[in-house]
Amino acid sequence: MCGIAGILSSDIDLSSQKPLLAKMSDTLKMRGPDSAGEYVSKNTALLHRRLAVIDVENGSQPMYFGNYIIVYNGELYNTDEIRHELESLGHTFSTHCDTEVVLKAYVQWKEESVKKLNGIFAYAIYNKKENSLFAARDRIGVKPFFYSQKKNMFAFASRIKTLLCVPNIRAVVDEDGLNEIFMLGPAKTIGKAIFKDIAELPPACFLIYKENRLNIFPYWTLNASENKESVSDAVEHTYHLVKDSIERQLVSDVPLATFLSGGLDSSIISKLASDVYKSNGDVLNTYSVDYVDNDKYFQKSLFQPNKDSDYIDLISTAIGSNHHNIVLENTKVADALELAAKARGVPGFADVDSSLLLFCGEVKKDFTVCLSGECADEIFGGYPWYHRKEILFEDCFPWSRSTDVRKSILKDGFLPHGDEYARNAYLTTVKRTSYLDTDSKLEKRMREMFVLNLDWFMQTLLVRKDVMSMESSLEVRVPFCDYRLVEYAYNMPWEIKALDGREKGILRKAFENDLPPEITWRKKSPYPKTHNPVYFKRVCELAKKAISDNSTPLPEMLHLPSVYSMMENPDSLQEPWYGQLMRVPQILAYIYQIYVWIKDNDVEFEL
Repeated sequence: MCGIAGILSSDIDLSSQKPLLAKMSDTLKMRGPDSAGEYVSKNTALLHRRLAVIDVENGSQPMYFGNYIIVYNGELYNTDEIRHELESLGHTFSTHCDTEVVLKAYVQWKEESVKKLNGIFAYAIYNKKENSLFAARDRIGVKPFFYSQKKNMFAFASRIKTLLCVPNIRAVVDEDGLNEIFMLGPAKTIGKAIFKDIAELPPACFLIYKENRLNIFPYWTLNASENKESVSDAVEHTYHLVKDSIERQLVSDVPLATFLSGGLDSSIISKLASDVYKSNGDVLNTYSVDYVDNDKYFQKSLFQPNKDSDYIDLISTAIGSNHHNIVLENTKVADALELAAKARGVPGFADVDSSLLLFCGEVKKDFTVCLSGECADEIFGGYPWYHRKEILFEDCFPWSRSTDVRKSILKDGFLPHGDEYARNAYLTTVKRTSYLDTDSKLEKRMREMFVLNLDWFMQTLLVRKDVMSMESSLEVRVPFCDYRLVEYAYNMPWEIKALDGREKGILRKAFENDLPPEITWRKKSPYPKTHNPVYFKRVCELAKKAISDNSTPLPEMLHLPSVYSMMENPDSLQEPWYGQLMRVPQILAYIYQIYVWIKDNDVEFEL
């Protein structure tokens, strides 16, 4: 993986802006610590920071071919197929990296080329002859691409912080941005980046910038289609799609490991990866995360019925992996909230972010690439809100069913249109759902839930995984985000997807012969969080710092008695702020991350 950035401007002589370009490149250093490259002319600059994974010696960027120059961030999983097709058309290759394949595919097929790519990517290709830019992002949105258009300038980058280096791109937030933070966060609307001056290229879209005009086009969408497979056919189809996706993503010229939580999804990935390694005479390394004294303080709940630690040794022994359990100190998880917020560029997922940041830092000491099990729950119906009818048919975001707890911490009258903003975000998403005329009420709602999860909950997790891993210069791949799997799962009848009435029933059935039964039929448990009171104590200290510092407007936005009440009554919250993992300790951590974000970016507010 890498970090990319660029500027096209008819008003600035970029060849004389070396300090600016160096500053932008430096913000991307953690995404690409191995090398830096640039292309600079009078009105164009392309920047690249490289984390070398494939063809370490020959894959430097920017990469050139004729009038075309590419900066690319990602991994392509059908590189060989596209390369062979291009070779049959007369193209030759001097590297075996996917960057050259993406570039020459564009030269051959232009905008249609992106439809051929299976992978996780964000890239930009500059045409020197036409002075135009083509940029694209993968279908699911695994890799980031932010941009800003100001008069006669267009700038793009892998990070928000990189764009804020550019003159005239300001850290200004209006009421819509604050609604994103307080009424929807840590999720955000696809295409938005909180700041007024910055936007996000949506997943499954490409853009063309030419003659100071920007146009954005979708190249893929989820469409409803009929699936008449039998259960046995669906089991086989699911097995082979998942297996193919995982095996494609094991390609690496540098050390590779997997994350192993003891849950179904990471166990499937680790089992299949271990099989491949054994066939080559190697042993797979696996990693899990836990917290000091977490067994002592673990609290069973509907969303988290059991501890991962009870199952990790079982699956690691079964597959024969060399397992590493990373145990994090609770105060360090709290203190890392600051770096996590700065890395994300916007307020984030509290300790769900900071713990992953620390975890990835430990894994990076020995490995550069990992595979992780994110997104199986979204596409195969793993969450409780898919299965609890009283939640399923509520006309709202299932992970944030009420804005009451959000409004309770806000000063009276602040963000008066917040409910309407959140409601419109929900309705706009539901309207994008594709149905069949024959869909039952249940099937229709399940399609809506699929789209809601894909566009919101899953995006939050993907941003978290990308940012926190890349801040540690660790590439993390997500096999369940293969768009072929997403398309297939979208059109799988619910009675098959939830086979035997179980969450991810079809996935369990498909891999029941590969895993110990205790793993196959284990009830879903989310990413582990700390339950240690040491963490809560430290978070309270940080939150108090945030709400007592009048150098920011944050204290004027909040209803401070409610915030203090949360500190005094951490178990009082009935409805979580966001999903399964954000309760009182995480709300306080989120408030602190808002504070860090304001200070770090000198945020200005327009209300």
